[in-house]
Order: sequence, then C-alpha cells, then structure tokens
Amino acid sequence: MIYLIRHGEAAASWGDHPDPGLSELGHRQAEAAAAQLVDLGARSAVCSPMQRCRETAAAFERLAGVKALVEPVVSEIETPGDVDDRVVWLRAYMEGSWEKEGASHEAWRRKIAETLSLLPDNTAVFSHFVAINAVVSLIDQDARTTVFKPGHCSITKVDFSGAVPRIVEYGSQAATRVL
Repeated sequence: MIYLIRHGEAAASWGDHPDPGLSELGHRQAEAAAAQLVDLGARSAVCSPMQRCRETAAAFERLAGVKALVEPVVSEIETPGDVDDRVVWLRAYMEGSWEKEGASHEAWRRKIAETLSLLPDNTAVFSHFVAINAVVSLIDQDARTTVFKPGHCSITKVDFSGAVPRIVEYGSQAATRVL
C-alpha cells in the first residue's frame, strides 16, 4: 500500500507566499496523520520539497523513527512560464481536464504514478492536492484534473502491487479553495 497524504494547512496562501510552512492547525493535523500512518503500518516516507510537505512529513519522521526522502516528482504542479497570476491559472486548471492541459502535464502525472509504483510497500508520500488528483485520475481513467478534494492531511490509499494499480480508499475530503 502507498499512502498519499496531502500536506497540513499552510500558514499562508499561494497568493501571499510561494512556499509557506504549516499553520498551528496544520501542525496538529500533521501529528494526527502521523499517528494514523503508524497505525496503518507505514514504514518509510517520501515528501515533496515544498516546506508545507516537509513539515507535515516531519511529524511522521519523529513518530516512526524514519527520514523522508525528498522527491521533487511529487511536488506541486509547476506554473507555466507565460502565466502572470498563478492563483487565477490554478483555479481554472482545477476546473479543467487532462486533455485540455496538454502533453507536458500528462507526462508529469504519468511520472508521478511511475515513481509511486517503484516505492516499497507501506510508504507514506507527503504531497499536494493537484499531484494526488493527478495520480487518482490516471488510475481511475478520469479526464478531470480534480477528481476529489483531499482535505489537509487526508490519507488516500493506493495499491500498486497488482498488474493494474487501484485506489483502495480516497482520503477525507474538505472544501478547498485557491486564494
């Protein structure tokens, strides 16, 4: 089982800070997720290089006695170079489809899924809303860029052990908005 964890609540929005850490609530969410991951049997970790994911992973690292491997492939989706306002672009992106977004984004989501499929069983992957949706939509063969709305520190369970990967359980959902 691979566990996809969305980072905890950030201390600032994308409109205010390009790489915020966690808010106080985000730290509490990370602690709760860490305890749940240990109970589920997670034994190793991978995380996005973004601060909010690193801080979310830190709670699991302390509790499980492991060190997370920083993996840029599971990071936040990159903003195209010709975009002036990331927030406006991201809002539209989240309402779109993978076909609309083009080959570079399709390659990005396939690379994430390939990277996850090579991880050892029982790995916790601390990532982002869009990256988690990229994997889920690929496995479910769903063209939408937003298949579900993982809440902060939600845990989505994915099984890569068979011939075809499958979503075992979607993580908890919450209202998510891009500010």
